[in-house]
Amino acid sequence: MNRQTLSNITVRKRLIFFFICIAALVFAFICRLGWLQLVHGQELREKAWEQWTRTNVARAQRGNIYDRNGELLAGSSASLSILARPGQIADKKKTAKELASILEMDENRLLELLGKEIDSVYLKRQMDEDVAQEIRKLNLEGVYFTPEPKRIYPHGRLASQLLGFVGTDEGLAGLEYQYEAELKGQDGRIELQTDAKGKRLPQGREVFFPPERGADLILTIDQKIQFILEREMDRVMLESQPKSIVALAMDPHTGEILGIAGKPDFDPNDYASYPQENWKLTPISNTFEPGSTFKLVTLSAALEEGHYNANEGFFCRGYAKVAGTTIGCWTRDRGGHGAIDFTQVVLGSCNPGFIELGERIGPDKLMEYVHAFGFGEKTGVDIAGESTGILFTPEQFGPVEAATTAFGQGVSCTPLQQAVAVSAMINGGYLVKPYIVKGLRDSEGNITEYGPQLIRQVVSAETSAEIRRIMELVVTEGSGKNAYIEGYRMGGKTGTAQKVGEGGRYIDGEHILSFIGFAPAEDPKILLYIAVDTPQVGPQWGSQVSAPMFRRMMESILQYLNIPPSTVAEETVPTIVEVPDLTGLSLDDHTYNLLETRGLLIRFIGSGETILNQTPKAGARVPLHTEVLVYLGGSGEEGEDKGVTVPDLQGKSMREAGEILNWLGLRINSTGTGVVVRQDPEAGTQVPAGSVVDVEFAVPGDE
Repeated sequence: MNRQTLSNITVRKRLIFFFICIAALVFAFICRLGWLQLVHGQELREKAWEQWTRTNVARAQRGNIYDRNGELLAGSSASLSILARPGQIADKKKTAKELASILEMDENRLLELLGKEIDSVYLKRQMDEDVAQEIRKLNLEGVYFTPEPKRIYPHGRLASQLLGFVGTDEGLAGLEYQYEAELKGQDGRIELQTDAKGKRLPQGREVFFPPERGADLILTIDQKIQFILEREMDRVMLESQPKSIVALAMDPHTGEILGIAGKPDFDPNDYASYPQENWKLTPISNTFEPGSTFKLVTLSAALEEGHYNANEGFFCRGYAKVAGTTIGCWTRDRGGHGAIDFTQVVLGSCNPGFIELGERIGPDKLMEYVHAFGFGEKTGVDIAGESTGILFTPEQFGPVEAATTAFGQGVSCTPLQQAVAVSAMINGGYLVKPYIVKGLRDSEGNITEYGPQLIRQVVSAETSAEIRRIMELVVTEGSGKNAYIEGYRMGGKTGTAQKVGEGGRYIDGEHILSFIGFAPAEDPKILLYIAVDTPQVGPQWGSQVSAPMFRRMMESILQYLNIPPSTVAEETVPTIVEVPDLTGLSLDDHTYNLLETRGLLIRFIGSGETILNQTPKAGARVPLHTEVLVYLGGSGEEGEDKGVTVPDLQGKSMREAGEILNWLGLRINSTGTGVVVRQDPEAGTQVPAGSVVDVEFAVPGDE
């Protein structure tokens, strides 16, 4: 083989080797390309897209909140948020200066935001369209807009503690917080193609991924009933100036809460302007001693265990001795109720009588019923912030504690616990779980409904019927006459409990005035609970403050629901009553008892602890719920040196205004007819005795 042949073979071998190497390399590149395209292709495409795009968030529209009839309680309106990409803004100082006046922001603060070394930063959230339009005219580089819903509450303060409010990005209180996951929805985004410096490409691709709307909440609340509750609460806040009020309405058979509120409250459209203590839903978070309304637990247990005989005699001496401790009745200063039967024990809210019932039941059995009615534990209502209340522990629960528990002292509960327990007493004996959310409706219109939940039966249907009968007697014959609505059968119970402060000590002069009742008695549709904390003006007695509130609320609710008068209503409450003689009496329990058992109201003129005069006069026959004006004295606060305080005569008749001014040693100069519409000097003015007060009268509606 010659040299030329060997040379050709060598070249061919080298070419084949080189070809194999090239083929192997190409195959490796193809495998690598296939690996990248088929296995990691999507991931790499996403990373590449992230490098040449910028993303703006498109906020999801929050779900609405509706009442049981579809009335909007919380919704969202369209708004825009402005954001900046600092890397795209060459002259940050100029941009900050131009935006400051439009956004009503400090220029230095804007400059600080624009100087941040981040991809994007919000300058202002949830602006109106007219503000955004002004900024668009500036055509500023690196400034963008993104749609963002703005939460609105069309009825302002209505149900504010229940609804709560939304911060910049999430619910912070109430139902807005509790149902954040369901309401918030899923945010979308807007993706823009940009260059390496983050500047938008003129012909770049723009992709919009739409947000998914949040679910709607449908509540058990009835907006009209909620309005009725809050209207009357606002009225009493103005007239009696209490520290606070709570009220709730519910269906005693299902546990549906139809209205719930606490005052003072807030406007969720401007929540930051109100104290944080106004934000919480006080009917489920606040606890206090229930007082006489808790006696219904003892009554129910005594009936169920066979220890209550309505006609059995009992003697109240004004106090009871338990384990060496003297426990007084509210009538102690008058020597007690005397000889009464157990029906009168209930109607007169006699503490020793309930202590006797508690002893018959036994402390352990009584506490079983207390727990069975739901006290000492959360009701499970579907909103955050519920309290459990306080009961005596087994170690603390001695004879004295058992006695005070029997009439509602030494224990604490929430208004909702009290309402749920009384619902069980009147609905046939069944404890039901209260709830506020009736259903959820997703973005496609599918509804998930929630319904009543039975917890347990506490008392029999027979006991429940007897409780309704006795509570009806409280309204027709006892301390609840001021709650009576003509033509309707209803039941109720008043309560006046002294407030407990720090360290478990009772606070002098501070009371919780409560009333719980239902209608119609033959088939309860509505249960109402009201508690008023320490009125600063006027009487501090449940029958004088809470019972009239109940009557006004219930009357409006019954009319709204078109519930007709009871077909078997018994006219056991007289529509005309005789005014008792109050002159010379002090403002004590006996005085209030004289009024509440007759279904009369009281209003103070002047100051002091002794009643010097009254109108209408003693013996006058007046309609039920007439207001008796009494002139107070005996405090030494007024005299010839200090002058006389001009009373508020607004709404008084000519006879009433003349009598009141005459009591105070003032003279009247009247014009017109009807009731007082104007007076000079104004109420509260200090004037010398014998001064003339100009009073203008007019017939309502004539002005």
